[in-house]
Amino acid sequence: MHPNGQIPAYEWNFSDVNPPVHAWAVWRVFQMDRKARGDDGDLGFLEELFHKLMLNFTWWVNRKDAEGRNIFQGGFLGLDNIGVVDRSAPLANGGLINQSDGTSWMAFYSRPLGIACKFFEHFLQIAKAMSHDLWDPEDEFYYDALANPDGSKVPIKLRSIVGLIPLFAVEVLEPEMLDRLPRFRDRTQEILETRPDLADLVSRFTQPGHGERRLLSLLRGHRMKALLKRMLDPNEFLSDHGIRGLSKHHEEHPYSFGDNDPLKYDPGEATVIMMGGNSNWRGPVWFPINYLLIESLQKFHQYYGDEYLIEYPTGSGEKMPILEIADSLSDRLIGIFEKSPKDGVRPGMRLHPKMQEPHFEEHCCCCCYF
Repeated sequence: MHPNGQIPAYEWNFSDVNPPVHAWAVWRVFQMDRKARGDDGDLGFLEELFHKLMLNFTWWVNRKDAEGRNIFQGGFLGLDNIGVVDRSAPLANGGLINQSDGTSWMAFYSRPLGIACKFFEHFLQIAKAMSHDLWDPEDEFYYDALANPDGSKVPIKLRSIVGLIPLFAVEVLEPEMLDRLPRFRDRTQEILETRPDLADLVSRFTQPGHGERRLLSLLRGHRMKALLKRMLDPNEFLSDHGIRGLSKHHEEHPYSFGDNDPLKYDPGEATVIMMGGNSNWRGPVWFPINYLLIESLQKFHQYYGDEYLIEYPTGSGEKMPILEIADSLSDRLIGIFEKSPKDGVRPGMRLHPKMQEPHFEEHCCCCCYF
């Protein structure tokens, strides 16, 4: 980590910016280690990393929120060629790309850190900014937006997985946790009562759900349903093997923005040379993003319970609990590596004849995407 708090990205451009998933990763490592040890876990590990992550959080707030409005630019963010413009390069007109994913990642970052009241207020301010600048009430979807030097905003109406990343910013609090944190409980109650304009933008934190749990989410119930409706639509994001990086809608409806080449749904290997060539976010199923989507669905289910049903797939007329949907998405991802009953070929290996030969057929390639 740089003394200013920046964490390097990757060897071909250390100065680029990747999603701030480090706090989530630290917490998951702590949870797994605690379970393996059977005790309270390595609290020293959490404390040491917490102080470093505070620096990184502050770097994001100071360097990637150019207008000081809790809308983050971020840049590349590991999504390669998913955008219709190069998100790492300055815009010709001097404008900014206000990013749905960059802002959502910061809300995601705000969940597990200590000094809970401070980060709760960050979370609410981010929700306010996203609602005003990035949510499209007509399409009921989150889009990046071009902020021009004259102050005007132009939405970039590309339906990609970028618009689903707000689902990641969710946490469920057990009742006993709030009992152990009376100052946090009272302060959050005070904020929500005195700032109804903010309280109306996020989940009903003061309303107990299943098992008396509380839900902290960027999304009110109707927005969560709207995003899931698109995500679980076979004509949009739902594929036989997980959630696509780009909506299938753009197969017949390529998206153009300014003078840039039209962007269309492009599953599998990249057909457009950009960001190094075969680095394709324009359709394939990306495992890390799908993993986080499934984890988010599991958290929503912890709060809403089995009685809360969502249509799955969209348009089928069939409804099921959110946890069953998460399990089904997991099965779709696993199915990439299972042999087809028709010809014995694994779907993920179909384009690689070498991996179907006797000496290799049991050695599955686990790529980033399929």
